[in-house]
Amino acid sequence: MKWTREQKNVTIAAYLGWTLDAFDFFLMVFVFKDIANEFHVKIPDVSIAVVLTLAMRPVGALIFGRLADKFGRRPTLMVNIVLYSILELASGFAPSLAVLLVLRALFGIAMGGEWGVGSSLVMESIPAKSRGWVSGLLQAGYPSGYLLASVVFGLFYQYIGWRGMFMVGVLPALLVLYVRRNVSESPAWAIMSKRPRPGLLKTLGANLQLSVYAIVLMTAFNFFSHGTQDIYPTFLREQHHFDPHTVSLITIVLNIGAIVGGLGFGFISERIGRRKAIFIAALIALPVLPLWAFSSGAIALALGAFLMQISVQGAWGVIPVHLNEISPDSIRATFPGLVYQLGNLFAAINLYVQSKIAVAHGDNYGLSLALVAGIVSIVIAGLIMFSPEKRGIDMTESAETAVTS
Repeated sequence: MKWTREQKNVTIAAYLGWTLDAFDFFLMVFVFKDIANEFHVKIPDVSIAVVLTLAMRPVGALIFGRLADKFGRRPTLMVNIVLYSILELASGFAPSLAVLLVLRALFGIAMGGEWGVGSSLVMESIPAKSRGWVSGLLQAGYPSGYLLASVVFGLFYQYIGWRGMFMVGVLPALLVLYVRRNVSESPAWAIMSKRPRPGLLKTLGANLQLSVYAIVLMTAFNFFSHGTQDIYPTFLREQHHFDPHTVSLITIVLNIGAIVGGLGFGFISERIGRRKAIFIAALIALPVLPLWAFSSGAIALALGAFLMQISVQGAWGVIPVHLNEISPDSIRATFPGLVYQLGNLFAAINLYVQSKIAVAHGDNYGLSLALVAGIVSIVIAGLIMFSPEKRGIDMTESAETAVTS
């Protein structure tokens, strides 16, 4: 099926929206040590900022998801992008750790809304047979943002410092101009908006088993991603004592692996199904663990990081399409983002716990990384086999059925 110009534009916008959102988030993980030094605290104290960001993301998913279900995906996405960009800029002016923590919590609200709104907009707009690889592309926006943050850290950190890193984060606001000019509203939402729809609580109640399952699944997924990424630059700087340039190069390699994994398994899921693709990707992490967490030398660590992120983001690459396909029609902008971000909430303690484990074992960050990645990869492989499989469902037709039933 040939794509229209509007379908291409909405895919580009959704990918860039998540890329730049992740870019703003990951700028902070490179500068924990610098912030701790300036405010005379320990790294675990600064890591609370990430805990707060993750913990507040469900609030954003709920607020912006409901706005998108009521007023449309397109205008809500634009508001979302502007807010997370402004809050990122404000973080660069924080006069104290307390103020920075508040700003990162507010940033979490804005960040939490973007994924659900953007993914529903693109999944409802593109051909069904293209959803697998587009899902991989959309989720590849997350490591793309990490990659972009790695490049900015490597090139500019020595000149602009940690505050300047945050100030660069205002640039994503320019994406709103592209969305306003080139992106159309979701056709499925256009149908749903013309008819009365059940409320959020009623819909969630009617799908309680699915909702609880999805939250548990996404909790495991968020431990998988944040447990292998957030503390990794600190692992390289504190345990291996690499300079910023080397840290930047390794994280660039890491994120190339993540992009390859997301695109590859998103595409494969169109052939073998969403569940099988996630199952295979998650288990790849196990044989990679020794190289990734316990090797020495930049080349070996970079290879381990590359392979680990093929596993992590390979599994994640299927999630945007899978959650949108199993979502109730009337709350598709809310459900995927809300269960995803509630999973983030329950996994928000991960970075703090990993930091504490590492410090308690003589700054052995490799041990804390390996513990989380190994356990969670097995949990995900088990959980995903209980998920419904709705590969290729027609979302527009499903929306028409929902409003007439």
